[in-house]
Order: sequence, then C-alpha cells, then structure tokens
Amino acid sequence: MPIRPENILRYPATWPEISRAIKERAGWRCECMGECGRGTHPGRCPNVHEGEAYGTGSTVCLTTAHLDHTPENCDPANLRAMCQGCHLHLDAGHHAVTRAQTRARALADAGQLTVDVGDTATPVMPATRPQTAQTIPAAVAEQLLLDLPTTS
Repeated sequence: MPIRPENILRYPATWPEISRAIKERAGWRCECMGECGRGTHPGRCPNVHEGEAYGTGSTVCLTTAHLDHTPENCDPANLRAMCQGCHLHLDAGHHAVTRAQTRARALADAGQLTVDVGDTATPVMPATRPQTAQTIPAAVAEQLLLDLPTTS
C-alpha cells in the first residue's frame, strides 16, 4: 500500500528496509493470528505474498501493519506482515475515525457551523474484534435454501 502524502514524514527514512525485514521475518506469509478480527482463519492466516488469496482468489500483496496505528513506532514487536485483507480489517476502526475527522474538517472548511457537545462528538476507534471460528449448524444452513414456487 502506498503511504499517503500527508503521512510520509511520519515514517522513518529507512521504512522500506524495515518493512522488508518484517516480511522476511514472516517468510513472506501473513503473520496475522486473528488480530484482524475477520474470523475467517483459525490460527495464522494462510495467505502468501503473490499467491492466491483464500476465499477471493485475488493476488496477495503482503503489507506491513502497525498494530498501534502509529507510523513512528517501528519496534518489530509493533509490526506484523499482513495480507491486504487482514491489514484492512485491522485498520477498519482507525479508518472510520480518520474518515469522520476528514469529513468534519471538510464541513468546517465549507463554512458549516459546529455545536460543541463535548467529548461525546469525538470519534473513538472501536475495540479490536476478537476472532472466533464461525461454524454454521447444518439446520441453520438448510434454512438458507429457499424453495420458491415457480410461476407459470
């Protein structure tokens, strides 16, 4: 994923080398063990860089994720090699907060007046969703099949 221009200065000059080292540490395979919260892979995600993504068949692009969403924190313990799917799910809450802040700035720049309602109006990143194995009982799966009458 490219770094957005407004964030480029938050990353160290050696970011390409740091990112590559994290991917090599992972053996070029997604290191997500459920931190993403997708609930689609028990244990470690099976996606391998440039391989076929499970579930979608798209080509995997391995990225380097900051678990605390802080580009300045390049401690290896804070970094994970993640496929694009896991990385996007991990960052979903962070993206929602920045999206709300960007919209609020755009409205203010356009002349929208604001009402100060205190901290309740401040976007807060939701907690990471815990990963749980999703199993569908056979009886429930059968209910999903609809037997619709045919029209003549």
